[in-house]
Amino acid sequence: MTLTDQTKCKRHVRLGVEKLLQDSLSRVQGARVGLVCNQASVDHNLRHVADLFYENPQVKLTTLFGPQHGIRGDVQDNMIETEHSLDRETGLPIHSLYSETREPTELMLKDVDVLIIDVPDIGCRIYTFAYTMANCMRAAKNFGKKVIVCDRPNPITGTRVEGNVLEAEQASFVGQFPIPTRHGLTMGELAQMFNGHFGIDCDLEVLKMDGWQRDCWHDETDGPWVLPSPNIPTLDTATVFPGAVHFEGTQLSEGRGTTRPFELIGAPYIDAEDYARELNGIGLQGAFFRSCLFRPTFQKHAGQPCGGVQIHVTDRERFEPVIVGVAMVKTAVNMYPDDFRWKDPPYEYVYDRNPFDVIAGTTKLRRAIEEGIAIQAIGESREDGLTEFRKVRERYLLY
Repeated sequence: MTLTDQTKCKRHVRLGVEKLLQDSLSRVQGARVGLVCNQASVDHNLRHVADLFYENPQVKLTTLFGPQHGIRGDVQDNMIETEHSLDRETGLPIHSLYSETREPTELMLKDVDVLIIDVPDIGCRIYTFAYTMANCMRAAKNFGKKVIVCDRPNPITGTRVEGNVLEAEQASFVGQFPIPTRHGLTMGELAQMFNGHFGIDCDLEVLKMDGWQRDCWHDETDGPWVLPSPNIPTLDTATVFPGAVHFEGTQLSEGRGTTRPFELIGAPYIDAEDYARELNGIGLQGAFFRSCLFRPTFQKHAGQPCGGVQIHVTDRERFEPVIVGVAMVKTAVNMYPDDFRWKDPPYEYVYDRNPFDVIAGTTKLRRAIEEGIAIQAIGESREDGLTEFRKVRERYLLY
């Protein structure tokens, strides 16, 4: 079967930005346009939307805004600020929204009437792009600008809701609102929830996709895949991320500096075979933990051999990434109490709180792990919050 044949077998999805460019440019007619985008902001031909807007005579593109890692994904490591600059391709100014400010200033928006947001998400609360969008919406409200969000698929489906609902005292740049770890929404749906339920109240329009269904994994569509951030190279990575991201709040390596970030988990003190055997003995659905050794090239334990596991998702419909990630952290704490450490601050502009708590959105999860609470009990303790969130979520579903 050829690549073309394979594409024909998949569900066709017309992206929000493609609808805008193909038949909705009247929405920006005569307006000065600012664009929030990154390297994954492409059409089905893998053309970057900044180039498409710049080349279109009906669009007056004046300004570019970059989220974490930049508009073309040039900053590899996380928590490294991006500089303000000029875009090499278009010559337009790029204002970094992962710098001394995470929200556009009035000066940055002086040549903008309409702010178009076309950035991907990976279906997890702990991902900064959704909050860059929220910050842009707030600035648009404050300075009288219109916002158009061009919707893109949730790559890990829009049906699952899992994890802790963020508590207000743990709000940060990786979690501004009380939503769960895996929210089951698209960026357009999140924008509507932020605007309505959480009260941003800007002049917002969401351009829906055509053809996307909630139960679609990204590889079941013909949508383009470009790594949405440097350490999310594949759909496999995105699938495990809502659980494996918890290791960012520990001193274990989450696989950054390897070719399988978030799939490889370990530390120099871990016995790979013992750790894998213990994890596989828990009976977590849809997952197998293969013992392995790896040596990160940067970040935690750079240059040191780490024992650990690779998470293999054997059945993604049954796989629950959040509880898997929690079980992995809890097992490491139980097996290596003398070596295990939580990460020290800072983490994503938070300097006075435990990074694991910031990621989890609560102090309760860390305390439950430290107190030896059973995995099943930890999972059940989240249900009341998830039930309430599902009721709110239902009002903002577009598909």
